[in-house]
Amino acid sequence: MVLAWVLFVVGLLMLYYGAEWLVKGASDLARSLGLTPLVIGLTVVAFGTSAPELVVSIISSFQEKSMIAVGNVVGSNICNIALVLGLSSLFMPIKSDESVVKRDIPIMLGISLYLLLISLNSKIGRLEGATLLGGITIYVCLNYYYAVKGTKQASSGEGFSKELVAEDIEYIPSRARQITLIVAGILFVVAGAQILIDSAVKIMHTFGISEKFIGLTVVALGTSLPELATSVVAAMRKEMDISIGNLVGSNVFNILGVLGAASLVRPVLIPGGFIQSGLLIDYLVMMFISFLPWVMMRKTNTVMRRDGVVLLSCYVGYIVYLTVKVL
Repeated sequence: MVLAWVLFVVGLLMLYYGAEWLVKGASDLARSLGLTPLVIGLTVVAFGTSAPELVVSIISSFQEKSMIAVGNVVGSNICNIALVLGLSSLFMPIKSDESVVKRDIPIMLGISLYLLLISLNSKIGRLEGATLLGGITIYVCLNYYYAVKGTKQASSGEGFSKELVAEDIEYIPSRARQITLIVAGILFVVAGAQILIDSAVKIMHTFGISEKFIGLTVVALGTSLPELATSVVAAMRKEMDISIGNLVGSNVFNILGVLGAASLVRPVLIPGGFIQSGLLIDYLVMMFISFLPWVMMRKTNTVMRRDGVVLLSCYVGYIVYLTVKVL
């Protein structure tokens, strides 16, 4: 039992540092290739911090632990908005570009609704997985189009975002070191995810706790650590677009990329039925939590500190609900 807890902590640390190296190496590589800051933020940073969710869900799918795969994505999306955005806004009110309110959050809500619809039959098959992966391709292309359209610096490479050139995040010009960071990050994420899943399942099974609860809480929180670190640091540096853009982009990738890939590996089955298992409630909570930032930002494009308190309260309430269910 003690060994399981030690391995759990080791898995979390490997996930965190692996994702950090992956994002750092990929960001510097993208910069050296002349990509624009907006493209980097919408793709490399957001998708890179979702690497733990991707690996955890794919491994869970291979091991036929489908409720961890689904619970990880739903729980991570709830955690990203309610906990991470809520905590980030306590450090500094989060002000973002109006396109986040008008385009990105509605896209996130639309994708969440689509996930709900394809899950009603208690299965996400390979065909549905293919549509999800097709959606992430469209999303990346759409953001690239708007990024190029909205900046005059698309080809000059000037004005790279501050998170890449801040004094305490030194840019690595060496292409070999960039690739080494990426490879090391992937290896740590993969190994950390495997250790995390095995140890979490052993710990929770000891207490008779279901896989769904494990995925929605412990694993979801653990795999959201990269988003938490990135968004809190960005908020403290007053890089507001990075903070909320990372979270919205990560949530979109979690549904389209993570569940899409997991269901292609093996159709994701929902034991006990989608409604009977209570997963419908978790989906509705995810959609409600995802809707709150739009309500909070629709007039001022800002998530205020009081809004952060509301989001954190929602997360605490959800965890209490899950805990009461398993008792």
